[in-house]
Amino acid sequence: MKNYRLKIEYNGTAYSGWQIQPNVPTIQGEITKVLKQITGSEINLIGSGRTDTGVHALGQVANFQIENELNIRKVKHSLNSLLSNNIAISEMIEVEDNFHSRFDAKMRCYLYVFTKRKSPFYNEYSYQYSPIFDMEIEKLNAISYNLLGEHNFTSFSKKHTDTENMVCNISFAKWRRMKNSIIFRIDGNRFLHGMVRTIVGTVLEIAEKNYPINRITEIANAKNREVAGRGVPAKGLFLLDVKY
Repeated sequence: MKNYRLKIEYNGTAYSGWQIQPNVPTIQGEITKVLKQITGSEINLIGSGRTDTGVHALGQVANFQIENELNIRKVKHSLNSLLSNNIAISEMIEVEDNFHSRFDAKMRCYLYVFTKRKSPFYNEYSYQYSPIFDMEIEKLNAISYNLLGEHNFTSFSKKHTDTENMVCNISFAKWRRMKNSIIFRIDGNRFLHGMVRTIVGTVLEIAEKNYPINRITEIANAKNREVAGRGVPAKGLFLLDVKY
C-alpha cells in the first residue's frame, strides 16, 4: 500500500465542516469524491481533525492509502482542476505506511481574525466587530495567558458532545493588532468542538465587562458551558497549521 499526505486550503463558507455527513456538502466529502474519480478506487481520506461549519483552513492535513503508486504531480494537478475553487491542494507527498494525519499530529494552530470596517473582500473571512478595537491588547493577552497549560475545557466545548476526554494542552495564546485587523492565535495539542470560538467570545466578554483577569480560570474550573461566553462566528476562524 502507498500512503499519500495532502495539505489543503479551503474556504469553508459553503460547507458543513470537514467531516462527511449525509445530504450536505463537506470538505472531506468533496475531496474523497474527486479522488475516487481520479483513481477509480474507494478512498478513506483521514483528516488531522474536524473543522466546523463555515470554518476555513490554510493548512489542513489529510492522508489516504491506495494500492497503486500514483503520479503525484498529475494527481495533484487533477485534484485542483476538478475540485471547486473553494478547495485547493497546496501539497501532496508520499509518506511512511504508518503515517496517520490525526493520531500523529503533535499540535494544531488556529487563527481568529477581526476587522473594523465592512468590506466585500473581508466579509467571508473575518468577524466585523468594531468594539474590540477599543480594547487593550495587553489585557486580552493577560486573560488568555491563563489558558496556557493542560486544563479541562468542558466549559468551552459545545454541549452534548460525544467526546469523553475534555483535557487539552494549550502552548500558545496571543492577540496581535494589525493595521486594519486584530488577530488571535492559539496553538494546542487538540481542540474540542466549538472550543476556539467560545474561548474568543469568553475573552471578549471578560474584557468588555471588566471582570478580573482570572475569571477565565474560574470558568474553566466550573466545567460548565453555561458560564462561558458566546461563541463568535465561524467565518473568522482558520485552521492555520498542523505540526507533526
